[in-house]
Amino acid sequence: MTIVLFIEQILNGLQFGVMLFLMSAGLTLIFGVMGLINLAHGSLYMVGAFAAAAVAAATGSFTLALIASLAAAALAGVIVEMVVIRRLYDRDHLDQVLATFALILIFSEGTRWLFGSFPLYLDVPKALSGPVNLPLGIEYPAYRLAIIGFGLLVAVGLFLLITRTRVGMRIRAGEADREMIAALGVNISVLYTAIFALGAALAGFAGALVGAIQSVQVGMGEPVLILAFVTIVIGGIGSIKGAFVGALLVGLTDTMGRVLLPLLFGLFMGPSAATTVGSALASMAIYILMAAVLLVKPTGLYGNPA
Repeated sequence: MTIVLFIEQILNGLQFGVMLFLMSAGLTLIFGVMGLINLAHGSLYMVGAFAAAAVAAATGSFTLALIASLAAAALAGVIVEMVVIRRLYDRDHLDQVLATFALILIFSEGTRWLFGSFPLYLDVPKALSGPVNLPLGIEYPAYRLAIIGFGLLVAVGLFLLITRTRVGMRIRAGEADREMIAALGVNISVLYTAIFALGAALAGFAGALVGAIQSVQVGMGEPVLILAFVTIVIGGIGSIKGAFVGALLVGLTDTMGRVLLPLLFGLFMGPSAATTVGSALASMAIYILMAAVLLVKPTGLYGNPA
């Protein structure tokens, strides 16, 4: 493998990790603050992607498509929280899993009814459709670099929101003791709805960004949801910093594993066997990483031991 290809794969891993962060940041906030297992988070990712594809097809504007993805996913999040989720806070996790699994089916069939079973396609904006020349003669797609940039901006914004604002103080307090902040006059229902809408908007934004690389189709959120759960377990539930570090670790491990492991086994195996064994191990690499992290830190890298 050349150094150019190696660096390109690292950038691919960072881009995948940033996308996972956008997905897992909202999930870890919802689970950490509300104690809610939301299996329908992947459906909100799908809602954002479909909203972006529909608006881009109608207007031709990628910027409006991104705004539509944020608005549609946030609105869907508010409706879901007020109609369904609010009734689950005091129920056990099995009830939450069953209810949010039902939401997956409702979102999938509703989307299929509205848009049909065929995938939609969201074009990369012309300004970002070409490559960017990097040092060492590397040419890398500008759009993938833009995704990394968007993800870093969101990470900084979320960090500042959680650590430097009054809203962030209430979110952290709600994670520690919801009854206490309710007694101090904070409207818990409004706070929870806002957190859920924020998490939904981030998931929808991730869906719109990825929709320009992949096709937009029903069920596209479920595979990503599994990786998002792995990410927040590695990073520590409820931690934005943990979600960011965990997402980058998962993204790099998955991408580099799929490239390097077949090459590694190719040193002492035939090409076909090396590809088969390397690919199989690469698909397990992130789960091995999760097991290793939990072995050393049972609450995740930045999880609260309490």
